[in-house]
Amino acid sequence: MVHIELQELLSRLIAEWENEVVEFKQAGNDYSTDRIGSYFSALANEANLRGFESGWLVFGVNNNSRTVVGSDYREQPERLQSTKMQMAENTEPSLTFRNIFELPTENGRVVLFEIPAAPRGMPIAWKGHYYARAGESLIPLGLDKLDDIRQQTSSTDWTAQVVAQAMLSHLDEQALQKARESFARKYANRFSTTEVMNWPMNTFLDRAKLTQDGHITRTTLLLLGKQESAYLLSPHPAQMTWKLEGPERAYEHFGPPFLLSTTALYQKIRNIQLRILPDDELLAVEVSKYDQKVVLEALHNCIAHQDYNRNGRILVTELSDKLIFENEGVFFEGVPDDYVTGEKTPRRYRNPFLAQAMAELNMIDTMGYGIYSMHVGQARRYFPMPDYDLSEPDAVKMTVYGSVVDPAYSRLLIQKTDLPLEEILALDRVQKRLPLADEMIKRLRRDGLIEGRKPNLHVSASVAKVTASKVEYIRTRAQDDDYYCKLITDYLQKFGSASRDEIDKLLMGKLSDVLDSDQKKKKVANLLTKLRRSGIIRNNGSRSQPRWAMAK
Repeated sequence: MVHIELQELLSRLIAEWENEVVEFKQAGNDYSTDRIGSYFSALANEANLRGFESGWLVFGVNNNSRTVVGSDYREQPERLQSTKMQMAENTEPSLTFRNIFELPTENGRVVLFEIPAAPRGMPIAWKGHYYARAGESLIPLGLDKLDDIRQQTSSTDWTAQVVAQAMLSHLDEQALQKARESFARKYANRFSTTEVMNWPMNTFLDRAKLTQDGHITRTTLLLLGKQESAYLLSPHPAQMTWKLEGPERAYEHFGPPFLLSTTALYQKIRNIQLRILPDDELLAVEVSKYDQKVVLEALHNCIAHQDYNRNGRILVTELSDKLIFENEGVFFEGVPDDYVTGEKTPRRYRNPFLAQAMAELNMIDTMGYGIYSMHVGQARRYFPMPDYDLSEPDAVKMTVYGSVVDPAYSRLLIQKTDLPLEEILALDRVQKRLPLADEMIKRLRRDGLIEGRKPNLHVSASVAKVTASKVEYIRTRAQDDDYYCKLITDYLQKFGSASRDEIDKLLMGKLSDVLDSDQKKKKVANLLTKLRRSGIIRNNGSRSQPRWAMAK
C-alpha cells in the first residue's frame, strides 16, 4: 500500500473500532510477543465470526483517545518481519499476519498488523489457548463461539462428517503409531514423546483434530483407516492410482491409510540418479530424478484439496520424464501463481477438517507454502518449475519434471546460486517458450541472462556455457546452502562465537568463484540471516559489530 492508502486505512480503522476486530496499542519496543499472539488468536476468531476478511492490531495509537502517539516497536525491518514467523510457529492451525505495514506520521510511527480471519471451521489458538474479545477486553473463546466456528463446515465439509458405524477397530495400528510420532515431533516443545504415546486413544485422536468428541470422521478413515475399512466411505472412492505410461505399462491402486500409502505410492516411482550435464562439456552433476519432499508435497496437496463429492480418484501418471498429478475439483482459492512466492495465505479450504488434521500430522501446512516449497525444491536441483493445468473445468493437473528441458537453464542455475526465485521463474518460462512481461525481459537482458528477440528468447549460452577445465569448474560450482550453514555452526560450536570478519574468512574461499567479492559478502549475510531466523544462531553483539553464537 502507498502512504495515502495507509493513512485512509488508519482513519477508517479508528472510525470503526467498535466492531471488536480492531485493537489499538501504545506499544513500545519490549511489547510482549505472547500478548501479540493472544490478540492474534482473538482477532482472527472474531473476524471469522463477524464475516470480516481481516482483523487489525495497530501499534502507535492510544486506545482511549484514539489518537496517534507513535510506537518504537521493532524499528528494524528484519525484527519486525520476524514476528510473522513467531506467529506461525505458535498458532494452531499455523497462521500468520497477512501484512505488516509501517506508516510514518507527524505524530510518530504507526505499525498495522493485518490478521487473516480464522478459516471456516478452524478456530485459531495461541500456544494451545483460544481467545476472543468482549468489548475491549481479551477473554478466552467461549464454548458457544468455539462451537459456532467448528460447526461452520459440519454440514458442508465432506471430510468432517462423522461415520456412525466406524469404530477404533477400523483403524490401522501402524498408521496410528506413525500419527502419534508425527504429532509428537510437531509439538516437541510442548509435550514429551512419552506423554503423547501414553495418551488414551480417544484423547490423542481429538487433540490431533482427527475425531469430533471421540467420534470417528471421514478424515479419520482417510488418513488412518484400514484398507478393508474403505467401504465405510462408499460410494466415495478413497483411492490413489499410480500409472506407468511408456514402453512399459503398469498401474497400482492405493487406499487408506493415506498417512502410509502416500509413501508406498512414492516408492513405485522409478527414481533413478541422473547425470544432468554431459561429461564432454563439463563435470556431470548427479541428482535424483525426483525429490521425495516435492513428490509427497504434491500428493498430500491432492489429498487435502480433492473434491470427494465428485466420486473420483487421485491419479499419478509416471511418464519417462515427468510426473502428472490429477485431483478432482477446481483450484479452490485464487490461482497457483498466487502461491509461488510463498506470500499468499489461503482464507478458505475445500476440506478444512481434513486440512487441519493433515497439518497436525505434519503432512501439509495451512499457510500456502506448499507450492512455494515445490518450486524451490526443483530450483535447487536445477530442474524446470512445476506446471499447472486448469483447462479442465472440474480438475487440477500438476506436472513435476524429472529431466532437463534446456541444458543452458540448468547450467545457469548451477553457476548462479544467488538468483532470486522470481528470475528463476522467468527463466523457466523462457526455456518453455512461454510469454514473459516486458519489464522482466528488460531485467533479464540487462543482467545478460537471456538472448534473442521477442518472442524467440532463450537462456544466454554465453552465461551458461563453461569453458574452463574440470578443476576450474569445481571452483565455480557452488555448494548447497546447507553445506555453508554447517561450516558456520561447526565453527561456532567449536570456538563459542565469531565476528562477521571471522565468518567471512571462514567462507570466502569456499564460495563459488563465479561470485565477485560483493556478491560473496551478500551471500554470507543471507546465510547468517537464514540461520538467525531459524533460531539456530543469535547475535550477541550489535548490528554494526555482530558477535554470532549458537542460540542453544
